[in-house]
Amino acid sequence: MSQDELKTTIREFPTSSGVYIMKDETDTVLYVGKAKNLRSRVRSYFGKDLPIKTSVLMSRVHRIDYLLTGNEYEALLLENNLIKRHNPRYNINLKDGKTYPVIRITADEYPRVFRTRRIIQDGSSYYGPFPSVGRLEAYLDLIDRLYPLRRCRTPKLKPRKTPCLYWHIGRCAAVCAGKTSHEDYMQRIDRIRDLLSGKTDTLKAELRDRMADASGQLQFEKAAEYRDALQAVEQVEIEQRIVDFDPEVRDYIGYAARDELSTFVVFQMRAGKLVGSNVFHAELPGDDEENLLEFVLQFYGSTSKPPRELYTSASLGDLSALKRFFREELGTEVVIRTPATSRDASVLRLCTENARQELDKKLRERGDLPALEELARVLELPGPPLRIEGFDIAHVGGRNTVASLVSFSNGVPDKSQYKRYRIRSLKDGQIDDFASMREVIARRYTRVKNEKLPRPDLILIDGGKGQVNAAHEILTALDMPIPVVGLAKRNEELFLPDQPDPVLLPEASPPLRVLQHVRDESHRFATTYRAGLQKRDVVTPVLQQIPGIGPKRATRIMRAFPELDSLIETPVDIIAKSTGISEDQAHEIQRFVRRELYGEE
Repeated sequence: MSQDELKTTIREFPTSSGVYIMKDETDTVLYVGKAKNLRSRVRSYFGKDLPIKTSVLMSRVHRIDYLLTGNEYEALLLENNLIKRHNPRYNINLKDGKTYPVIRITADEYPRVFRTRRIIQDGSSYYGPFPSVGRLEAYLDLIDRLYPLRRCRTPKLKPRKTPCLYWHIGRCAAVCAGKTSHEDYMQRIDRIRDLLSGKTDTLKAELRDRMADASGQLQFEKAAEYRDALQAVEQVEIEQRIVDFDPEVRDYIGYAARDELSTFVVFQMRAGKLVGSNVFHAELPGDDEENLLEFVLQFYGSTSKPPRELYTSASLGDLSALKRFFREELGTEVVIRTPATSRDASVLRLCTENARQELDKKLRERGDLPALEELARVLELPGPPLRIEGFDIAHVGGRNTVASLVSFSNGVPDKSQYKRYRIRSLKDGQIDDFASMREVIARRYTRVKNEKLPRPDLILIDGGKGQVNAAHEILTALDMPIPVVGLAKRNEELFLPDQPDPVLLPEASPPLRVLQHVRDESHRFATTYRAGLQKRDVVTPVLQQIPGIGPKRATRIMRAFPELDSLIETPVDIIAKSTGISEDQAHEIQRFVRRELYGEE
């Protein structure tokens, strides 16, 4: 169905509340949204000057269905359920995020206890979150030793005549074989709840009594087990931060959006400490209020238990439906507010800044086509520079002069295409960045031309007018009209060949950000290479002072072990096999390096 045909069908949409469902040509659900007024809301997707994220969605929409609801709250519930059922491409998918695990006690007849990252509202109890998986596993191991439960994972147990091996080693309750009654089993569950909620006084007293009895009966190994368990319980008591029993349970949600991408960061504060930080990304076509509300519903409805207080960096609009959702669907009262104290305001600002940084990182990883298109307009390129190659020169006082080549695809580093060069045309100690740039450009693009390799859409030089003109001169001689631009660090000015005045882009603008990323990466790659050569030049003559080690062997040793720490820590037989020297020489090298370079005896 064309866009005009879609607009025609929308005229027949009701003006009451409900849920709209956007589908593609294959009838796959792309997006689910709710609205107080279905006709008005869906019509807004066909306006002029739509955001990029909305335009991308609508270019794929072939059909729009709707379902009526009695009120806004029913629309909220229906939207939430449809998103979970269809997992639409342009709604939030929490599987793409990072969440911290919790401990779950199921609501089965014989409950199980295990770790999970998903909250299911089925009567189960949850304890956490635990920022360290290792710490959570230590807690579960303690539970397994003190209060062994059933090992079977099925909700309903199948009777067995004989218990499993775990029962014989004291790690299973064997209720399937009648070894533990339901009453005794539930007493263990109660003890586990007390342990996880920090109520450990009774448990510690019991462990001390058992330890004393075992010691009195000369069962010292058993007493040691009780001692270790007691120490573990005390550690749990110190570190425990449980949602249900913590008087200061607060969550902060930072939100950032740019182009087609939205990012959410959740800080979970327990007893004044940050115990969880979750990050989620999604391509969402709605406005900030809609996107944030959808995220809150999905996050607390499937992955995390609601806090007592919730702070958000953007408005959630009318809170009545959301509060009702928390109360009726999740069984908890949540206070949703803006920060009233400097402490809460500071945490929310930090959370929001993290969301912005995570958004920038994700956009860099995915590439930034809008920024490249804008860069093409600024530099008057024939198209967006999907492939950019960047160059930099590095040396120290004219020694170890090197050049770097970095390659970016769609604004993202393509490290498989990075290259480095040792400059050959300069004498040792001679400084001439222009000549160095001419050499590396000539070597690189002579090969590109002769071997018919792919050409970049843009060349970026780390430098000013002189370096840019030097590169342009070589490209002209090679008859390779590749656009060149220089980016100078001092004022972040752009220099173009044969143009007297630089171009200035707004600070933090997307095209400047792309060029800065290329420039900084080329600089890092060049200086790292130069530093390695300089270190080798320092160490190689030192190695030649060892009897039997000449220039060739010293160079071979440094190539095999560029880091001196690895040379010292590697067994002498491995050094000998890797470098072609004897084990005695390898041993002497280690002694010499320790003494001369590290001052060890």
